[in-house]
Amino acid sequence: MISAKNIHKYYGDLHVLKGLDLHIKKSEIVSIVGASGAGKTTLLQILGTLDKPEKNKESSLQINDTNIYRLSSKELSKFRNKNIGFIFQFHQLLPEFTALENICIPAYIHNTPKEKAEERAKELLGFLGLKNRANHKPGELSGGEQQRIAVARALINNPAVIFADEPSGNLDSESAENLHQLFFKLRDEFEQTFVIVTHNEELADMADRKITMQDGKIIDKKEI
Repeated sequence: MISAKNIHKYYGDLHVLKGLDLHIKKSEIVSIVGASGAGKTTLLQILGTLDKPEKNKESSLQINDTNIYRLSSKELSKFRNKNIGFIFQFHQLLPEFTALENICIPAYIHNTPKEKAEERAKELLGFLGLKNRANHKPGELSGGEQQRIAVARALINNPAVIFADEPSGNLDSESAENLHQLFFKLRDEFEQTFVIVTHNEELADMADRKITMQDGKIIDKKEI
């Protein structure tokens, strides 16, 4: 599913990622943990194609049998929209749009007809227990509901992999627990791969595999 080799990243003179190798299987849930500054989010952004590593002939990144570094910018944007979903700590919903409209945005970018996009969005709302919140704007939703809307938005194009950066970091304990359980339900239902950066040890230990980072390196790849 994901194969990354010899990934380096610099910010000025700061060597953030130091030659990382990582392989993630289809339908695997992987957590990435480590102290602040270890390089977790940088790695997630590179794996998610939001950032680029240093150019190196020995480096490579493949997702779903596609060599990411051979894609043009336009091809990469199209690949990302179709194959990758993102969930962030702060839901980043657009406040002027309803829950349904927020969910549909990636589908519209993918040129999915409005009727088909809305039908899929309503299916996801039902699956996530939010069917009666479709026409509510983010300001009318609880934190947990907003984050579930963000999850539905990430799922609308049926991506192969979901990247999540501290997805429960802004939630109360009950909402966080519900979100954690939801990831595994989604994996079982849709066979998606999840890569989750988290400081939540409970979520990290629920994953199929826990990867620990320190000073820009992977120091442990623990099967749970």
